[in-house]
Amino acid sequence: MKFLEKLSAKAADKTGKAPVTIAFLGDSVTQGCFEVYETGNGGLDTVYEPESGYPAKTVSILHQFCPGAQINTIPAGISGDSAPGGLARLERDVLRYSPDLTIVSFLLNDSCGGMERISVYTDSLRQIFTSLQDAGSEVIFMPSNPMCRSVSPYIRQELFRNLAPGFIRLMEDGVVDAYAEAGRKTAEECGVPVCDCYGSWNAMHQHGIDTTALLSNQLNHPTREMHWMFAWELIHTMLHN
Repeated sequence: MKFLEKLSAKAADKTGKAPVTIAFLGDSVTQGCFEVYETGNGGLDTVYEPESGYPAKTVSILHQFCPGAQINTIPAGISGDSAPGGLARLERDVLRYSPDLTIVSFLLNDSCGGMERISVYTDSLRQIFTSLQDAGSEVIFMPSNPMCRSVSPYIRQELFRNLAPGFIRLMEDGVVDAYAEAGRKTAEECGVPVCDCYGSWNAMHQHGIDTTALLSNQLNHPTREMHWMFAWELIHTMLHN
Protein backbone atom coordinates (compact mmCIF):
# COMPACT_ATOMS: atom_id res chain seq x y z
CA MET A 1 0.00 0.00 0.00
CA LYS A 2 1.12 3.56 -0.64
CA PHE A 3 0.55 4.20 3.07
CA LEU A 4 3.54 2.04 3.97
CA GLU A 5 5.65 3.72 1.31
CA LYS A 6 4.77 7.11 2.79
CA LEU A 7 5.57 5.82 6.28
CA SER A 8 8.95 4.53 5.14
CA ALA A 9 9.72 7.82 3.39
CA LYS A 10 8.85 9.74 6.56
CA ALA A 11 11.17 7.53 8.61
CA ALA A 12 14.00 8.18 6.14
CA ASP A 13 13.42 11.95 6.01
CA LYS A 14 11.77 13.01 9.27
CA THR A 15 11.94 16.75 8.67
CA GLY A 16 11.43 16.80 4.92
CA LYS A 17 8.41 14.53 4.60
CA ALA A 18 4.89 15.01 5.91
CA PRO A 19 3.61 12.72 8.67
CA VAL A 20 1.25 9.92 7.73
CA THR A 21 -2.32 9.82 9.02
CA ILE A 22 -4.35 6.68 9.68
CA ALA A 23 -8.04 6.77 10.66
CA PHE A 24 -10.09 4.04 12.32
CA LEU A 25 -13.84 4.31 11.63
CA GLY A 26 -16.08 1.83 13.38
CA ASP A 27 -18.10 0.73 16.39
CA SER A 28 -17.35 -0.37 19.97
CA VAL A 29 -14.65 -2.84 18.91
CA THR A 30 -12.81 -0.02 17.15
CA GLN A 31 -13.32 2.33 20.10
CA GLY A 32 -11.73 -0.18 22.47
CA CYS A 33 -14.73 -1.31 24.53
CA PHE A 34 -14.48 -4.41 26.69
CA GLU A 35 -16.54 -5.52 29.69
CA VAL A 36 -20.13 -4.31 30.06
CA TYR A 37 -21.79 -3.29 33.31
CA GLU A 38 -25.09 -1.93 34.59
CA THR A 39 -25.16 1.74 35.53
CA GLY A 40 -26.91 3.11 38.59
CA ASN A 41 -29.92 4.31 36.58
CA GLY A 42 -30.63 0.90 35.08
CA GLY A 43 -28.74 1.49 31.85
CA LEU A 44 -25.67 -0.15 30.38
CA ASP A 45 -22.15 1.07 29.83
CA THR A 46 -18.84 -0.45 28.84
CA VAL A 47 -15.25 -0.36 30.02
CA TYR A 48 -13.47 2.02 27.65
CA GLU A 49 -9.80 1.16 27.18
CA PRO A 50 -8.67 2.45 23.79
CA GLU A 51 -5.02 1.85 24.63
CA SER A 52 -5.78 -1.89 24.55
CA GLY A 53 -7.73 -1.83 21.27
CA TYR A 54 -6.52 -2.86 17.84
CA PRO A 55 -6.00 0.73 16.56
CA ALA A 56 -3.40 1.41 19.25
CA LYS A 57 -1.80 -2.00 18.72
CA THR A 58 -1.67 -1.48 14.95
CA VAL A 59 0.05 1.88 15.33
CA SER A 60 2.46 0.34 17.85
CA ILE A 61 3.51 -2.25 15.26
CA LEU A 62 3.93 0.45 12.61
CA HIS A 63 6.21 2.36 14.98
CA GLN A 64 8.30 -0.81 15.30
CA PHE A 65 8.59 -0.93 11.52
CA CYS A 66 9.60 2.72 11.20
CA PRO A 67 10.92 4.13 14.50
CA GLY A 68 10.75 7.88 14.72
CA ALA A 69 8.23 8.29 11.92
CA GLN A 70 5.31 10.52 12.91
CA ILE A 71 1.96 8.76 12.66
CA ASN A 72 -1.16 10.83 13.23
CA THR A 73 -4.04 8.65 14.45
CA ILE A 74 -7.72 9.52 14.04
CA PRO A 75 -9.83 7.47 16.50
CA ALA A 76 -13.34 7.42 15.04
CA GLY A 77 -14.89 4.37 16.68
CA ILE A 78 -18.12 4.93 18.63
CA SER A 79 -19.82 2.31 20.76
CA GLY A 80 -23.21 1.31 19.39
CA ASP A 81 -22.63 2.87 15.99
CA SER A 82 -23.42 1.33 12.61
CA ALA A 83 -22.46 1.85 8.97
CA PRO A 84 -25.22 4.46 8.39
CA GLY A 85 -24.03 6.32 11.48
CA GLY A 86 -20.44 6.17 10.27
CA LEU A 87 -21.51 7.58 6.92
CA ALA A 88 -23.39 10.43 8.62
CA ARG A 89 -20.31 11.51 10.57
CA LEU A 90 -17.69 10.66 7.96
CA GLU A 91 -16.88 14.27 7.04
CA ARG A 92 -16.75 15.48 10.64
CA ASP A 93 -14.80 12.58 12.13
CA VAL A 94 -12.54 11.43 9.28
CA LEU A 95 -12.47 13.28 5.96
CA ARG A 96 -11.53 16.68 7.35
CA TYR A 97 -8.26 15.17 8.62
CA SER A 98 -7.27 13.93 5.12
CA PRO A 99 -6.15 10.46 6.18
CA ASP A 100 -3.70 8.51 4.06
CA LEU A 101 -5.36 5.25 5.12
CA THR A 102 -8.74 4.53 6.73
CA ILE A 103 -9.73 1.28 8.40
CA VAL A 104 -13.51 0.79 8.18
CA SER A 105 -15.04 -1.77 10.56
CA PHE A 106 -18.81 -2.08 10.92
CA LEU A 107 -20.78 -5.31 11.35
CA LEU A 108 -22.10 -6.20 14.81
CA ASN A 109 -24.65 -3.45 15.39
CA ASP A 110 -25.76 -3.44 11.76
CA SER A 111 -26.56 -7.16 11.84
CA CYS A 112 -28.93 -6.62 14.78
CA GLY A 113 -31.25 -4.98 12.23
CA GLY A 114 -31.95 -8.35 10.62
CA MET A 115 -31.82 -9.46 7.01
CA GLU A 116 -34.33 -6.83 5.89
CA ARG A 117 -31.78 -4.08 6.53
CA ILE A 118 -28.77 -5.65 4.86
CA SER A 119 -29.08 -3.35 1.83
CA VAL A 120 -28.95 -0.32 4.16
CA TYR A 121 -25.67 -1.70 5.48
CA THR A 122 -24.11 -2.31 2.09
CA ASP A 123 -25.32 1.00 0.63
CA SER A 124 -23.76 2.85 3.57
CA LEU A 125 -20.49 0.96 3.24
CA ARG A 126 -20.35 1.68 -0.47
CA GLN A 127 -20.80 5.40 0.12
CA ILE A 128 -18.16 5.38 2.86
CA PHE A 129 -15.66 3.57 0.64
CA THR A 130 -16.19 5.77 -2.41
CA SER A 131 -16.16 9.00 -0.37
CA LEU A 132 -12.84 8.05 1.20
CA GLN A 133 -11.35 7.02 -2.13
CA ASP A 134 -12.53 10.23 -3.80
CA ALA A 135 -10.83 12.16 -0.98
CA GLY A 136 -7.53 10.38 -1.65
CA SER A 137 -7.53 7.93 1.26
CA GLU A 138 -6.64 4.28 0.84
CA VAL A 139 -9.19 2.02 2.54
CA ILE A 140 -9.24 -1.37 4.25
CA PHE A 141 -12.53 -3.02 5.26
CA MET A 142 -12.36 -5.20 8.36
CA PRO A 143 -15.42 -7.19 9.47
CA SER A 144 -14.37 -7.81 13.05
CA ASN A 145 -15.68 -10.85 14.91
CA PRO A 146 -18.73 -13.06 15.45
CA MET A 147 -20.96 -12.72 18.49
CA CYS A 148 -21.29 -15.29 21.25
CA ARG A 149 -22.38 -18.81 20.29
CA SER A 150 -23.40 -19.95 23.79
CA VAL A 151 -24.46 -18.50 27.14
CA SER A 152 -21.22 -18.26 29.07
CA PRO A 153 -21.20 -19.50 32.68
CA TYR A 154 -19.16 -16.40 33.50
CA ILE A 155 -22.13 -14.12 32.87
CA ARG A 156 -23.50 -13.46 36.35
CA GLN A 157 -25.96 -10.62 35.80
CA GLU A 158 -29.43 -11.69 34.73
CA LEU A 159 -29.71 -8.76 32.32
CA PHE A 160 -26.70 -9.93 30.33
CA ARG A 161 -27.76 -13.57 30.45
CA ASN A 162 -31.02 -12.46 28.85
CA LEU A 163 -29.16 -10.62 26.09
CA ALA A 164 -27.02 -13.58 25.07
CA PRO A 165 -29.78 -15.73 23.43
CA GLY A 166 -30.63 -12.94 20.99
CA PHE A 167 -27.01 -12.74 19.85
CA ILE A 168 -26.81 -16.52 19.61
CA ARG A 169 -29.88 -16.57 17.34
CA LEU A 170 -28.28 -14.02 15.02
CA MET A 171 -25.31 -16.38 14.70
CA GLU A 172 -27.33 -19.59 14.36
CA ASP A 173 -29.69 -18.08 11.78
CA GLY A 174 -26.72 -16.94 9.68
CA VAL A 175 -27.61 -13.25 9.91
CA VAL A 176 -24.18 -12.06 11.05
CA ASP A 177 -22.50 -14.32 8.50
CA ALA A 178 -24.69 -12.83 5.76
CA TYR A 179 -23.76 -9.28 6.76
CA ALA A 180 -20.07 -10.15 6.83
CA GLU A 181 -20.25 -11.69 3.35
CA ALA A 182 -22.27 -8.77 1.99
CA GLY A 183 -19.69 -6.36 3.40
CA ARG A 184 -16.85 -8.32 1.80
CA LYS A 185 -18.56 -8.29 -1.60
CA THR A 186 -19.27 -4.57 -1.37
CA ALA A 187 -15.63 -3.88 -0.54
CA GLU A 188 -14.44 -6.01 -3.45
CA GLU A 189 -16.82 -4.20 -5.84
CA CYS A 190 -15.28 -0.91 -4.70
CA GLY A 191 -11.71 -2.17 -5.04
CA VAL A 192 -11.20 -2.10 -1.26
CA PRO A 193 -8.95 -4.76 0.33
CA VAL A 194 -10.63 -6.92 2.98
CA CYS A 195 -8.94 -7.82 6.25
CA ASP A 196 -11.13 -10.82 7.03
CA CYS A 197 -10.81 -11.16 10.79
CA TYR A 198 -14.38 -12.42 10.87
CA GLY A 199 -13.36 -15.34 8.70
CA SER A 200 -10.44 -16.09 11.01
CA TRP A 201 -12.77 -16.22 14.02
CA ASN A 202 -15.08 -18.59 12.16
CA ALA A 203 -12.11 -20.78 11.30
CA MET A 204 -11.23 -21.00 14.98
CA HIS A 205 -14.79 -22.06 15.74
CA GLN A 206 -14.68 -24.71 13.03
CA HIS A 207 -11.53 -26.13 14.63
CA GLY A 208 -13.30 -26.53 17.96
CA ILE A 209 -12.09 -23.38 19.69
CA ASP A 210 -14.60 -21.79 22.08
CA THR A 211 -14.75 -18.32 20.55
CA THR A 212 -17.29 -17.14 23.13
CA ALA A 213 -14.48 -17.46 25.69
CA LEU A 214 -12.50 -14.97 23.58
CA LEU A 215 -15.07 -12.23 24.24
CA SER A 216 -14.34 -9.95 27.18
CA ASN A 217 -18.04 -9.41 27.90
CA GLN A 218 -19.01 -12.94 26.71
CA LEU A 219 -21.34 -11.25 24.21
CA ASN A 220 -19.59 -9.38 21.41
CA HIS A 221 -16.44 -7.51 22.54
CA PRO A 222 -13.13 -9.32 21.93
CA THR A 223 -10.65 -9.67 24.76
CA ARG A 224 -7.67 -7.36 24.91
CA GLU A 225 -5.41 -10.17 23.74
CA MET A 226 -7.54 -10.87 20.66
CA HIS A 227 -7.11 -7.28 19.52
CA TRP A 228 -3.54 -8.27 18.68
CA MET A 229 -4.96 -10.62 16.04
CA PHE A 230 -6.84 -7.73 14.44
CA ALA A 231 -3.69 -5.60 14.48
CA TRP A 232 -1.45 -8.21 12.88
CA GLU A 233 -4.02 -9.14 10.24
CA LEU A 234 -4.32 -5.46 9.34
CA ILE A 235 -0.54 -5.26 8.99
CA HIS A 236 -0.62 -8.37 6.79
CA THR A 237 -3.30 -6.74 4.62
CA MET A 238 -1.24 -3.56 4.28
CA LEU A 239 1.84 -5.56 3.25
CA HIS A 240 0.03 -7.56 0.56
CA ASN A 241 -2.01 -4.84 -1.14
